[in-house]
Amino acid sequence: MIAIDLGSNTIRFVEFDGKKWGKSFEKIVRTAEGIHQTQLIGGKAIERIIEAIEEAKAKLNFLTQPSVGYTTAAMRMASNVADVLERIYQKTGVRFVVIDAKKEADLTLRAVRYRLSQLSIDPLSFILADIGGGSTELIHFSENKISSVSLNIGIVTLSESALFERELDEKINLFKTSVRETLQEAKAQFFILTAGTPTTIAAYLNGMDYETYDPTKINGYRLRLEDCYRAYDELLSMNETDRTRYVGAGRENLIIAGILMVTSMYEALGYSEAIIIDDGLREGIALEYCNQP
Repeated sequence: MIAIDLGSNTIRFVEFDGKKWGKSFEKIVRTAEGIHQTQLIGGKAIERIIEAIEEAKAKLNFLTQPSVGYTTAAMRMASNVADVLERIYQKTGVRFVVIDAKKEADLTLRAVRYRLSQLSIDPLSFILADIGGGSTELIHFSENKISSVSLNIGIVTLSESALFERELDEKINLFKTSVRETLQEAKAQFFILTAGTPTTIAAYLNGMDYETYDPTKINGYRLRLEDCYRAYDELLSMNETDRTRYVGAGRENLIIAGILMVTSMYEALGYSEAIIIDDGLREGIALEYCNQP
């Protein structure tokens, strides 16, 4: 089967037969572009999504496999979501289902726990943060008890709502406060990060750029807070062309807000190190599909 995660910034595809992962593909589509101001998914974003799906069809075998597509925060916020999803379906034949924050967190947790088991990591407790384009999912797992909260802020919505450096600092401080208050009672053995920003930081620190990214070298990587600070300083000092090489087209400015969100979470929760996992909602969709009766 083919699992598709249409996020607020990126669309991600992966093949899975129930035992082995197959080909994958992803592309930045900026679904949430402008949604902070308009509450609408724009026409250019729709075209980028359709174009990405057609590119995926050239790389993955859609003809002989079922596909399951879920979409998240941007579509949850959009007032024109029904029209947008119908247009995508008519153009591509791919039907997306909008899932709520709890479902998103559950599937992401499923994928992360599966990957941790593959890495022979079996923590009794951890805090998992999934920083997306339109929202941030916080999950506390402790001795098989799970609680999750969705914060209505992601790297795209944060970047677009903070036009000046002073505003960005204010938004980051509010985000840090929200994280601290949300998880003030949570105690956990490990801090785990997934999604594009932390994996990009880890890739950069390992000498990879956007074209040479290798998830097998990222899964299980221990990312220290001090190295996040270093990545921020070095990426911020680059010109846009060089930064694009490392973070991908369309993320040149988003990554700066994203790293600030990541470091503020370390600071709010008191961690100096996190485990990075590449797997997320996309893999959770596949695991759910292949494990149902």
